[in-house]
Amino acid sequence: MNIEVRDIPKTDAAGQSRTAIADCDMHLGPASMRDLYPWLSRRWQQHIETYGTPHRTGMQDGLPSYPKAQPNAARRDAWPPSGKPPGTDLEFTCRQHLDANNVEFGLVNPPTPSNGYMNADLGNAMARAINEWQLECLVKPEPRLRASVVVNCEDTAASVAEIERCAGTPGFGHVLLLSRIGGTMGSRRYFPIFEAAVRAGLPVAVHAFGFGGTPNTSSGWGSFYLEDMVGHAQGFQAQLASLVIEGTFERLPGLRLVLIEGGFGWVPSLCWRMDRAWKRLRDETPHLKRLPSEYVRSQVWFTTQPMEEPEPREHVLDTIGWIGWDRLLFATDYPHWDFDDPATCLPVRMTEQQRHDFFLGNARRVYGVR
Repeated sequence: MNIEVRDIPKTDAAGQSRTAIADCDMHLGPASMRDLYPWLSRRWQQHIETYGTPHRTGMQDGLPSYPKAQPNAARRDAWPPSGKPPGTDLEFTCRQHLDANNVEFGLVNPPTPSNGYMNADLGNAMARAINEWQLECLVKPEPRLRASVVVNCEDTAASVAEIERCAGTPGFGHVLLLSRIGGTMGSRRYFPIFEAAVRAGLPVAVHAFGFGGTPNTSSGWGSFYLEDMVGHAQGFQAQLASLVIEGTFERLPGLRLVLIEGGFGWVPSLCWRMDRAWKRLRDETPHLKRLPSEYVRSQVWFTTQPMEEPEPREHVLDTIGWIGWDRLLFATDYPHWDFDDPATCLPVRMTEQQRHDFFLGNARRVYGVR
């Protein structure tokens, strides 16, 4: 849901929102690649300056194939007076968003790409640098923030090592993967990453986008940015079906999976289809002990941005009712153009308990925040 651009309040905005919230998708990152240099060896600094950071995509510079209409995909009012790009000025972010919207804790999903590097060693070095930067430049000065454990998922062993290195370090909220990677997430090569996350006591978050080196739809390349945005739901369905059917949830009953920025309106129909097919083909997958939908409804959570908006709007309640109010985590996507304002993002009636769980309680339970 997009918002109307508003002027930034000139007075202290703390307390404007009566409801404390958890924001499970904030895109805060370094202002430039050089900000990561303190955590990159001279070898990698020289490599980046000479060869850049190419990813598995048709665009050699690693940029998305469909440039967004606004610079940095940002709200026009998210550009700080300092001149830094949106999401890179912590003081401004605190004033405009954390304070103004009474954010109790927020999950940082750095916009700097974390997977799909052509050079795997560079990807591993970048993942570690981004993790250290988050702790030093975001979490330490602003304890309301939780960092992502960024991993280069195409190097499984290195990803496991990075999760183990970060495990137990205060300030990390989840392990971050992207939805478009080199294969389906239920395949065996990715399993050790999920296993390591469970050992570390961390949820795994899968965020939209990524560089898998393949077209952005199962039928080929779309012609428009609009197709790219709509296509994220397709990618999430494929990844979730893979994790369920390949048995990742069955083998890891302690796995908590958070799907970010892929919507949730498609969840019931996908589960209905998986359940129906499994009842007729269950002899092919004897490792599954429950209906596919039961794994989804017990181990998967969905963020609310972007939120499908049917007409009449009350129909969204049917979808939420099937998924469960306890499965939804509020997210704003700050500072991007499709930011969801907590004051207007869910224009339907809720009980006070549903409102509390939707904005804060569910996230507290998933992330173990008291």
